Amino acid sequence: MITREIQLPFYVKASLFLIGIFALIAMLYITQGIIVPFVFSIIMAIVLHPVVNFLVEKKINRVIAIIITMILTLLVIATFGVFLVSQAIRFSETWPKMVIKFTELFNESTSWASGYFEISPEKITEWFIKSKSEVINSSGTTISKTLVNVGNVLVVLFIIPVYIFMLLFYHPLLIEFVRRVFGATNRNMVSQIVSEVKNVIQKYLTGLFMEVVIVSVLHSVGLLLLGVPYAILLGIIGALLNLIPYVGGIVSVALPMIIALATKTSPWVAFYVLMVYYVIQLIDNNYIIPKIVASKVRINALVSIIVVLAFGALWGIAGMFISIPITAIIKVIFDHIESLKPWGYVLGDTMPPRINIKPILKKILK
Repeated sequence: MITREIQLPFYVKASLFLIGIFALIAMLYITQGIIVPFVFSIIMAIVLHPVVNFLVEKKINRVIAIIITMILTLLVIATFGVFLVSQAIRFSETWPKMVIKFTELFNESTSWASGYFEISPEKITEWFIKSKSEVINSSGTTISKTLVNVGNVLVVLFIIPVYIFMLLFYHPLLIEFVRRVFGATNRNMVSQIVSEVKNVIQKYLTGLFMEVVIVSVLHSVGLLLLGVPYAILLGIIGALLNLIPYVGGIVSVALPMIIALATKTSPWVAFYVLMVYYVIQLIDNNYIIPKIVASKVRINALVSIIVVLAFGALWGIAGMFISIPITAIIKVIFDHIESLKPWGYVLGDTMPPRINIKPILKKILK
């Protein structure tokens, strides 16, 4: 019996491809509550794996080594959290004074706006009260949504350590599973890909941590020199917010500017804060990120912007955080598969060599 291969027209293949992409994106969006925590857990497990291996090599039981590693990690996170909470408590103690200052600024702004736009202060106050009442009326729904979101966050915070423990414990089994899936002939290639993925993720997160530390110090020093209160707290918060692409930079500078307006007599201090943060942002974008963070992950800027926006639309802020590591993993895989190497090349930042056309033109003109 002779079997004939069916050749589908190009438009049919393109349609099937687009339908498949759409179905994949829909599945990723629907299952984000499962996938996003699991991806975060994989990244954290990759970072903690060397510590577990070190303890295992010291003849410590694997389960005990994982527990010790996770306890140390939680202690570091808890220490950092306690510091932020203590700073936040100090900040809340001066909140009543700031409210009075904000009220004075509002009254001055109302007087200026009424004179400049020729609107009576009563109408501005009436509009403000009306807006305030609308916010209060809609606050019930907002509070309920917030409680649901808080509940989801608590569930995720509980399940991520469980995922990390299981991934670290079953690490040898999972690696052997991947090797067997791709067969004995590809065993060396799979081992190399897994090793490179670990190396890329570890270096990227190390660079990211160094960026947060450097930006925190720069923010804090700049605010201390300007005399802005709670400089260290605002510096750390600004550095953490800076990790959120696009939106984070705006919010990180807005907070200290508001504090400066509320606590300083001159509004110029807020302008100086803006200038300090602008200079730090230039240093971050032109030196810290390219030299310390981006050098660990060889992905070009165009692809970085696209994937950050795409994952942000798909999974929100969490997607923005994990977009670069996921893209880096995809690039490592592409670079080791012959048919996918062009895609790995276009994701990278290696520019092709420039062709010198002068000798060619001389030969043509002779």
